[in-house]
Amino acid sequence: MPLLYLIRHAKAGHRQRWEGPDHVRPLTRSGRRQAEALVEQFRDAPFTRLVSSPYVRCRQTLEPLSRERGLPVEDAGELEEGVGANETFSLISALGADDGGPVALSTHGDIMENVLDRLATRGVKLDGPVAFEKGCTWVLDVAGGEVTGARYVPPPS
Repeated sequence: MPLLYLIRHAKAGHRQRWEGPDHVRPLTRSGRRQAEALVEQFRDAPFTRLVSSPYVRCRQTLEPLSRERGLPVEDAGELEEGVGANETFSLISALGADDGGPVALSTHGDIMENVLDRLATRGVKLDGPVAFEKGCTWVLDVAGGEVTGARYVPPPS
């Protein structure tokens, strides 16, 4: 059963204080530490792909895993902030139908909330608090392209 690790980007500071375009807002110092801690947190996860929203903070969240595993970070518009749930679920379904191994996905809070809402509506068991704080992960069990279960992993401390 393929596993998808849906990771909310690490801490990136306050949107209101950032003066540039939001898509280039980087991780903060504590966010970079969170991203580095994902390497140890997921030491035993044999990721075969790293897929990210093209926003800088999402890509930066996966960069330590990329360096550690020698995998590129692939951009996916289906994980961008503000994208509809149908687009995100199309990506989840396609990745989940591929038996290539676990995939780490880095995205935004609104996308994670949309995914969890849709899973709950479909009656999928959500194991853990329905939370989506920065740096947390939801591990999605996928069979035949459909999510069959989801487990919460708190952000690294």
